Amino acid sequence: MNHFPPLRLLVTFEALSRHGSMRDAAARLNVTQPAVSQAIKALEDYIGVRLIDRSVRPSRMTEEGELLARAVREGLGRISATLEDIRAMQTDADRQITVACTLGVATYWLMPRLSGFYDRHPEITVNVQAPASDLPVLSPGVDIALRYGTGGWREGINGKLFDEIVCPVGSPDLVARLMEDGVDLDTAPLIHVRNPHNQHWAGWEDYLAVKGITRPRSSGQSFNNYVQAMQAVIDGRGLMLGWRSITERAVLEGTLTEWPNGTHDLGTAYYVSTGVDPSKDALLFTQWLREEAT
Repeated sequence: MNHFPPLRLLVTFEALSRHGSMRDAAARLNVTQPAVSQAIKALEDYIGVRLIDRSVRPSRMTEEGELLARAVREGLGRISATLEDIRAMQTDADRQITVACTLGVATYWLMPRLSGFYDRHPEITVNVQAPASDLPVLSPGVDIALRYGTGGWREGINGKLFDEIVCPVGSPDLVARLMEDGVDLDTAPLIHVRNPHNQHWAGWEDYLAVKGITRPRSSGQSFNNYVQAMQAVIDGRGLMLGWRSITERAVLEGTLTEWPNGTHDLGTAYYVSTGVDPSKDALLFTQWLREEAT
């Protein structure tokens, strides 16, 4: 930065390169033509190269001048855009909320409904985060967390949003074929969601144990998130242990079918958590969430 020329010289040079003449640049900057000429000369002396070829009429940029003009134009453009972003952030800071939830809930429960909130409150921007740990928390910058479990979190204000139910699901064709062939869950093709960060979620092993069904743990195809697994299920590659929050819409639309008499209540639910002093916009969003949940 010790060799960086004064910013006013670069601004004058950028104006000259953009408008093409000393007169137009002076008018744009609201200064005199001699002031522009002096600034360009000072910049040339500072850098040690000629930026303007004055041996021709009209004068024109040298090769070095063209290189600098592009760099200055890009740099000043970035500064201008950043300033606009900062102003926008300052203006809209109190009209934004950030929601943390799992990737599955974000994709299949929250996002398909979010347009309804925007219809009611177009002035509020909702930022959605899906942490890799699959354990949303009320960290700094997060206004609302949608969390799965049995409750009992100590931080923030927590309230139940809806009970969570599990049930095996598959494509309608696959479920119909398995039922027709007399195939039960002890031999049906299974799709697992396995991830070191989501050990708090029940899996096929837990569900089958409750149902008194024994089969090898390693049987079936595995994915590390519900979005990938859901697509494989829709493609008819196997049955997935469906969580109602993730699969309900697909079942209602007929994309997936629940396994007959397969539902089970694990005693868990989804909760909405806010800080102890939530903003007005966070309260509006929480109220909307409760309406959607019912």
